[in-house]
Amino acid sequence: YRTHGGATLNNPYAADRPVNEKQYLQSAEKNRIGALAATLVEENDSIIIASGTSVLSLARNIQPKGSVTVITSALNVALELLQQPQIEVIQLGGLLRKSSSSVTGPYSENILQDVFCSKLFLGVDGIDLEFGLTTTSALEAHLNRQMIAASQKIIVLADSTKFGKRGFGKICGIDQVDHIITDSGISSQTVKALETLGIKVSIT
Repeated sequence: YRTHGGATLNNPYAADRPVNEKQYLQSAEKNRIGALAATLVEENDSIIIASGTSVLSLARNIQPKGSVTVITSALNVALELLQQPQIEVIQLGGLLRKSSSSVTGPYSENILQDVFCSKLFLGVDGIDLEFGLTTTSALEAHLNRQMIAASQKIIVLADSTKFGKRGFGKICGIDQVDHIITDSGISSQTVKALETLGIKVSIT
């Protein structure tokens, strides 16, 4: 596989797996990442939660002190949050991607044009310091860009296996990220490079 200045035997490309399969990969790490992310949700917050297994762990760990409004594209996230009486859930509509249990398309994007939220909690399939954030679906990447435009702070939830990977659809450059929450498998060199770019890195 071609890389910057050379080649590698390791496959850098992210594969599209069903969400019910992905939830068993790095599950302990994802739960810790979700639990830490949940502490960032504040009283009277309006937030966006994208799709993915790491953000599903966030939804399972949210314990709001007051009312919270959540906009989400993910059906499993919405169903998880329905159990919380203090959380108002706005489910985006559109074309349902069965592999990610989430929606994409213009119906979702139109709703996002009319809102602005304090935080976006974003799950990704790949993080590359040169290429940026990616997912396996170009349609989902486009929706994620609309979510970024509708949010003040971009918080990425990604286990350490996502670093050095690239998916088919580019979401944004690494410079648009404010905060990354990951696990201890991330290399110290990657952490230093991210912090040099002004990105906060939290390791669970």
